[in-house]
Amino acid sequence: MKRLSFYGVVFAALACTTACNNKNSKDAAEETNEQRADSGVVNVSDDASSFVVNAANGGMMEVQLGQLAQTNAASADVKKFGQRMIDDHSKANDELKAVAAKKNIAIPDSVSGDKHDMIAKLRDKKGKDFDEAYMDMMVDDHHEDIDEFQKAADNVKDADISGFASRTLPTLQEHLKMAQQIDSTMKHK
Repeated sequence: MKRLSFYGVVFAALACTTACNNKNSKDAAEETNEQRADSGVVNVSDDASSFVVNAANGGMMEVQLGQLAQTNAASADVKKFGQRMIDDHSKANDELKAVAAKKNIAIPDSVSGDKHDMIAKLRDKKGKDFDEAYMDMMVDDHHEDIDEFQKAADNVKDADISGFASRTLPTLQEHLKMAQQIDSTMKHK
């Protein structure tokens, strides 16, 4: 039986390595997690593994958008906010990777789905147009993130995953407050 589980883990890891390199690595990670759950390799709820996959996808988007802000933003405040997104979300992404590895949860290795589309919308914007669109997006996105992380903190039964959500929540709330202040200042100029 142990040998079967070992081969199941190896197969799932290979499947994710191959599939996660495709355009939508989020779907590939979710599929791998379903296979791992079916074979008993992942022992967390579907909601918990789904939260981890979505958080990883969103965290990578935040870093990439922060990097885009470094080159496309006109406002020093927007660039500073973008750097904060790079720093904080890189740290959170590293912590989430460790939790995912401990729980044997596959996570995407690249931004996919709607998060990829959000990056594409901002890629060609420059200066003030970028600043306004980016900060509007950050306000909306952080509202959504806070809701998702609060639900995970309150409802996920796995202590490591709910603990990650709880520890990350204050940072996301701080990001929202910063984004709202910058967005409001820009709209009143």
